[in-house]
Amino acid sequence: MKRLQVVLTGVALLLVSLSLAGEAAEKVGVTTLEDQVDVAVTVYNNDRALVRDRRVVHVPVGEVALKFMDVAEGIQPETVSLKSLSSPGGMHILEQNYEYDLMTPEKLMEKYVGRKVRLVNVQDKQQNVFDVEATLLSMNNGAVYQVGEDIYLGHPGQVVLPDIPEELIAKPSLIWLLQNDTAEQKMEATYLTGGMSWRADYVLVLARDERSMHLDGWVTLSNRSGATYRNAQLKLVAGEVNVVRDDVQMEAFGGARMMMKSAPAPMREESFAEYHLYTLPRRTTIKQNQSKQVSLLAASDVSIEKVYEYRGNMSFYSQRIPQRKQDKVGVFLKFRNEEENHLGMPLPAGVMRVYQEDSEGMLQFSGEDRLEHTPKDETVQLRLGNAFDVVGERVQKDFKRIADTVYEAEFEITLRNHKEEDVVVDVVEPMPADWKILKASQKHEKKDAHTAIFHVPVKADGETMVDYRVRVTY
Repeated sequence: MKRLQVVLTGVALLLVSLSLAGEAAEKVGVTTLEDQVDVAVTVYNNDRALVRDRRVVHVPVGEVALKFMDVAEGIQPETVSLKSLSSPGGMHILEQNYEYDLMTPEKLMEKYVGRKVRLVNVQDKQQNVFDVEATLLSMNNGAVYQVGEDIYLGHPGQVVLPDIPEELIAKPSLIWLLQNDTAEQKMEATYLTGGMSWRADYVLVLARDERSMHLDGWVTLSNRSGATYRNAQLKLVAGEVNVVRDDVQMEAFGGARMMMKSAPAPMREESFAEYHLYTLPRRTTIKQNQSKQVSLLAASDVSIEKVYEYRGNMSFYSQRIPQRKQDKVGVFLKFRNEEENHLGMPLPAGVMRVYQEDSEGMLQFSGEDRLEHTPKDETVQLRLGNAFDVVGERVQKDFKRIADTVYEAEFEITLRNHKEEDVVVDVVEPMPADWKILKASQKHEKKDAHTAIFHVPVKADGETMVDYRVRVTY
């Protein structure tokens, strides 16, 4: 009798336990953007962003499933973390899941293969409109239905489903199984998402005298992450952040650039680890599928120098070369990124576009070049293109092989300037191996172990000749 009583007691306890577990499983909390009290987004150069989403959520006490909705579709689930800000010891995470099987017409139909659906507005031979029940047999290369004894390959009406399968959701969601001790929690979810990136764009307006410029820097932010971030705190990280690449590559995205407007307050810059962090001093809304521009910097009266460059080739010194006529002379702009020059802010990589006023005061596009990440107190050099009115000509006047690995070559370089003002052309001669200029009609600068530069003044509508002989030992 006692043994039977013990068995019955154990069964009762088991039933009570299962009942409590069922009650715990039925405790579900849901949070949406309506609960959001703050959001911060830090965007990197490599198509990813860090999102910090803070919400005040009413959560049932005990073991509860919390459905955290309205997260980015590009979320990387393995990077998600959740913490309580109001009661750190009162909430413990038991499980974490990411549900992303989003609802689409194709997926809804696939879930109903083998089940009953309704076909509405199907017409028979008498053109009568009717509503029939059908069984969806297959979705391979099109829908196949059975109505009574007949098989339909597609139909001219609409498919009506009785309900939505539980495993399909309208939006990607994070699901946490929590042990919660506090009914109201202020919590923060942090995760990385793909689909967000930024780049810097610069507008350089060159003065008429080509000795100074005005520089505007803009950040172009693209959001294809699958979420909108309203009234967000925005930070940007410039630098080469190392990431582990998955086998599956992120989908590329693009977007039209917005028209540039007058620059508001520029972004604040600070050093961060081995990178630079730029913070927008106000909050902004970053919409899904939006390309947004915000001001990065603005600087006026920046001293700048225009440089003409005529460049040779290392292969000239070990072989005979034909005469080269009307060679292109490159045009460059150079300036110092330093405080004394009204700059001195680390410049993130981007494209610098150069404009200059014409005789009527209208800005015209003069060229563009890509800028790499440039620290302060460094020199920026931009290539605009080739000069139209300045050309070079090269003649190899002599070539000798002195020994198996020793050569001598003599060159005559003529520079012609068809402009109305004087210019200085830098003749840049890349030198291979060990070299020595034996004679030269003009002084040269040994820039490094493999470069000699002649700074050659050329009068307006005139020409200047440079003659030099060099010995090269390989």
